[in-house]
Amino acid sequence: MPFALRSRRRARVLAALVMVVLAAAAVVAAVALRGPSYREAARILTVHTGPGGREPVRLDTTLYVPDAASAAHPMPAVLLPHGFGGTKASVAKDAGDLAKLGYVVLTWTAEGFGHSGGRIHLDSPDYEVTDARRLLDWLGHRPDVAKDGADDPRVGVVGGSYGGALALLLAGYDHRVDAIVPQITWNSLGTSLFPDAAGGPPTSGVLKRAWLGQLFTGGLALGTDPSCGRFAPDVCRLYREAVTTGRPSATTAALLAGSSPAGVLDRIKAPTLLIQGTADSLFPLDQADANARGIAAAGTPVRVAWYSGGHDGGDGSPPDHDRVRALTAQWLAYYLKREGPAPGTGFTFSRVLGRQGDGTPLTNAFSTRRYPGLSGDGPAASVRLTGPPQPVANPPDGTPAAVSSLPGTGLVVDAADSGLSVSTEIPGQAAYFQSPRRTHPLDVVGTPTITVRVASSSGSAVLFARLYDVAPNGTATLVGGQAAPLRLTGLPSAASPAALAHVPPVRVRLPGVVHRFDSGHRVRVVLDTADQAYAGPAAPATYLVGLGDPVARMPQVTATPVVDSAGVWRPVLAGLLGLVVLGLVAVVLVARLRRRRRDADVDPSLVDVPLSVRDLHKTYADGFRAVRGVGFRVERGQVVGLLGPNGAGKTTMLRVLLGLMGPTSGEVRVFGRRVTPGAPVLARIGALVEGPGFLPHLSGVDNLRLYWEATGRPWADAGLEDVLAIADLGDAVRRRVRTYSHGMRQRLAIAQAMLGLPELLVLDEPTDGLDPPQIAEMRQVLRRYARDGRSVLVSSHLLGEVEQTCTHVVVMRGGELVAAGSVAEIIGVDDVLPQHRLEDAFLTLVERQRS
Repeated sequence: MPFALRSRRRARVLAALVMVVLAAAAVVAAVALRGPSYREAARILTVHTGPGGREPVRLDTTLYVPDAASAAHPMPAVLLPHGFGGTKASVAKDAGDLAKLGYVVLTWTAEGFGHSGGRIHLDSPDYEVTDARRLLDWLGHRPDVAKDGADDPRVGVVGGSYGGALALLLAGYDHRVDAIVPQITWNSLGTSLFPDAAGGPPTSGVLKRAWLGQLFTGGLALGTDPSCGRFAPDVCRLYREAVTTGRPSATTAALLAGSSPAGVLDRIKAPTLLIQGTADSLFPLDQADANARGIAAAGTPVRVAWYSGGHDGGDGSPPDHDRVRALTAQWLAYYLKREGPAPGTGFTFSRVLGRQGDGTPLTNAFSTRRYPGLSGDGPAASVRLTGPPQPVANPPDGTPAAVSSLPGTGLVVDAADSGLSVSTEIPGQAAYFQSPRRTHPLDVVGTPTITVRVASSSGSAVLFARLYDVAPNGTATLVGGQAAPLRLTGLPSAASPAALAHVPPVRVRLPGVVHRFDSGHRVRVVLDTADQAYAGPAAPATYLVGLGDPVARMPQVTATPVVDSAGVWRPVLAGLLGLVVLGLVAVVLVARLRRRRRDADVDPSLVDVPLSVRDLHKTYADGFRAVRGVGFRVERGQVVGLLGPNGAGKTTMLRVLLGLMGPTSGEVRVFGRRVTPGAPVLARIGALVEGPGFLPHLSGVDNLRLYWEATGRPWADAGLEDVLAIADLGDAVRRRVRTYSHGMRQRLAIAQAMLGLPELLVLDEPTDGLDPPQIAEMRQVLRRYARDGRSVLVSSHLLGEVEQTCTHVVVMRGGELVAAGSVAEIIGVDDVLPQHRLEDAFLTLVERQRS
């Protein structure tokens, strides 16, 4: 047998063997990762609730039972309550995941929601808590649920927000609960809805009008009664009173206290994992802190975790989301199954480094052996503030007002780490105090504090304190996305700046944060008189606001970076390690075989042609023909514009020529080599096909370095100096990206695509969103790059700009090629009526193709 035939046969046999191994590995991995199966059963359970347990109510429930659970092999149970406004369907995925981990899981729709009966009582001990206790009774009679005694099921409770408070309250009222994981929830519903950063009780707090309105509007839509919806009458009266007066009465304060875990913390014996979000203007970090201190004081094990999500931040960063799930799984495994290492009573927190293009935060995690509280684990850092006493005005009815947060919109984020500044103070309504530039970074973990002195023409004042990070260019961004409201009474009616020094100072606790103030930045504290998220005094007044102490105190925590946040999954990963290694070997072997074939597929006549497209067709699975028989070339030194109306097929064309998808027929060749997904020749292309995404806290040059290092190529090959000269970024490349204008970000993105000086540069709408001067600058950048034999293909809808920038044009419509040639040729396309602008020629060509 000829050697070539033997080699091909061996290759086929090896490839077949590799495919068999990969298939087997995939099957084993899928089974391992899917976990045990389970069955679920939906049913309506009637429980007796209310004072004395005399009111029957129907609850819509679903039970998730692992297939392995039985009377002979009972398993621990988990109660999984949902958040406010949700139903049992809201937690169905989490229930299935817990069932796969070996728990009997019971979900239910709370009273007043969905298909359950009853009314909304805001986690009342007489109603929602009693409902949960009756569900515990029901679990205690199931033979497939593990027990610690007669009618005492071994059970944990995991819940967020409304469900998180229920977990705490249930553990306080029923000692059969063995472990709880309350998330993003409250300690005191009164101080959550009526906070006072000066330390006053709820009856003197400032109403979170926007949040209360959003919560109650959702409840009002659930019932047939337009005035109360499915709210219980006393809860309905609470809402009407609050929105009318902005203050809670003693009766309302008592109702809120009854629905607050604060009153039962000393009774909680179940080990507690408290998870709270740093992007949460509804239930800030101080609520979890109060829960942690109260439960720990009773001698109960408590662990605390802060993550980058919350009611305004959602799940936070993907690593944070995974970390929360891992901590929960570890907590339940240890306290319900008696498995795994002790999770300890430490503290984990995340700091936002920046954000991706879609707003998803990028975070680092840190941990300590014990929870230090909001005051930090040592002496607070002192930051000296300067600023004279300043007169400010409270506007009538609180209008106009600054905007510190927009509850429920997702805009309450750590603005200083995202480049977003939500708050906008109104001139004459805010007092400003600021520090000198930082000479070194300052990490703040906890609640900063300041002291102020205030005089008022009305004898009282409502103020909103905010913390800002001020960049060297003067950009001020709100830290934590929250304001700290305070209500002061008994103030002198008038005072000069000199007399203000004799007014008793008031200590103000700013919102809890995790934030770094970089070198060169300033700390700014602002006290404003009105905030759209809150209800302030309706009557106009004037205040005189000054500092009581020029030093702001910033809590700090000494912590260790978290290297591995998914420790609970190590057994699974270890079991799959052999399969992964085997799979990698197989992938390498197959890749080598395919690479040899690809490298051999060269058209010698095109090895010096940057791009050649021949009879390209692309039809999607639904039958849509996006590209139909298109062919053109890009030669060295050309700047080619790809033009066409929406739906012309430009985006599909770019994706095919970049190897992101394969063609249905035809071919794309780069320097003579066929383009396929993963083809080595793609390394000779630089591309920008979507909006730029950078880490805002890093400089432009650091972002470029990180990108290049991720390619695995030596830094010496990046050609940074040449790229910077072409892109003309100047000294701006040393500044943090968060300070860049949109035009500067676009130029940095193109510089990133130019790294390594690829011979073909592909850009999709590089001038999108730029103003005319910036577009002119971009024009020069592209022309400079095409010198020395490099080529550029640019997709754009700005015909006038293409005419001034490009040497050649490719026109598409409806997936077909309309014309291709030099700009001069395209403009002179109509011999009868010569065109004078590319736009005229483009419209003529498109209309001619249409007819």
